[in-house]
Amino acid sequence: MFEFITNFLEKSGYLGVFALMALENIFPPIPSEMIMPFAGFVVARGDLNLVGVLLAGTAGSVAGALPWYYAARYYGCERLKRLAGKHARWLTVTPDDIDTALETFRKHGKKAVLFGRLIPAVRTLISVPAGLGNMSLGQFLLYSSIGSLVWTGLLLAAGFLLEDKYQEVAKYVDPVSKTVLGAMLAWYLYRVITWRKPEKADSRKKEHEAG
Repeated sequence: MFEFITNFLEKSGYLGVFALMALENIFPPIPSEMIMPFAGFVVARGDLNLVGVLLAGTAGSVAGALPWYYAARYYGCERLKRLAGKHARWLTVTPDDIDTALETFRKHGKKAVLFGRLIPAVRTLISVPAGLGNMSLGQFLLYSSIGSLVWTGLLLAAGFLLEDKYQEVAKYVDPVSKTVLGAMLAWYLYRVITWRKPEKADSRKKEHEAG
């Protein structure tokens, strides 16, 4: 995984950083905790510019948050929950996730977006209540950009500072990343196999009550 990401970033440059970070926010096949530190390794080698990578990573992170924001704003709370209920295993978001995120947003508002961008998993979910709560696009972009800049900056700095030990780091990161991805695949397959639509459960309940 280490060689794959670093080689990809070396070949694709800033556009690759942007694309991976955007994809990570839409659906996280490769978490930002791996992307930006590895980008830091590439920067330390002199292949990319530190500021350029930081801006590309931040821009990609914010761009990746927009689809969830617009989806939530367009569909509205009830429609989005119905959609999540039908396609939760594909969207990786359930109706309960939406309720939790919306409640957090109602309590903490702008701070939720700012600090939510610093927390794995919440980084994606926080876009949903922002859209459902009709937060203005300008405010959403502002607070998302600040939070994303801090998060990507910390990860980038970690990779940059550890560059001289990247071979040792790779020995640990590679097996860990493969284990994480393997666990994600196993979890996904488990959900596919055991998935039960809420409508079917409701129908059985109604039939039982009628009987």
